Amino acid sequence: MTSVAQAGDLTVSVRDTGGRPVRDAVVTVRPDAGVPRGPIRFSWPLRIAQRDVQFQPYVLIAPVGATVSFPNLDRVRHHVYSFSRGNRFEIELFGQDQTRTHAFTTVGTAALGCNIHDQMLAYVRVVDTPWAAKTDATGDVTLVGIPAGPARLVVWHPRLNVRGNESAYTLTIGTGPGRQTMTGDFSARAAVR
Repeated sequence: MTSVAQAGDLTVSVRDTGGRPVRDAVVTVRPDAGVPRGPIRFSWPLRIAQRDVQFQPYVLIAPVGATVSFPNLDRVRHHVYSFSRGNRFEIELFGQDQTRTHAFTTVGTAALGCNIHDQMLAYVRVVDTPWAAKTDATGDVTLVGIPAGPARLVVWHPRLNVRGNESAYTLTIGTGPGRQTMTGDFSARAAVR
């Protein structure tokens, strides 16, 4: 008879120092026991569109090694780039209804800009765990089916005012539902760096 691994769900609430919910905070959990072998797949599309001279979405989570598409839905041309260490790239000028792609091969963050439109800013958070999601307007996110036991929780946001824009915690995942609240200073200036 085989035993079934015990797992739990974790809801993480991200709040600023005034208690307000923080949207687009990336929450990842990496169990000490490791992550499953094989490719990581998420339920959302791996794409950042250019629409209304903005990147959409503002924050995208992509598994390491994944290819992200960059469709241009604007009537103007864009030149997408990142100077982030480990994730440097450039997609030179491309126009309306054209799509370009880039493979993200290094875990970390790629801050994106447009060489033509300075106000355009977005982030790709490249992860190596299937337990990753971003907070919604309520500041909450729930990760499901995490193996029970010790784990490392990381919260990242472009405005989190700490080194690397991320805070790490150790915790123990139990069986069933769990909850964790993270409060931080989100006053840093988001930038392409």
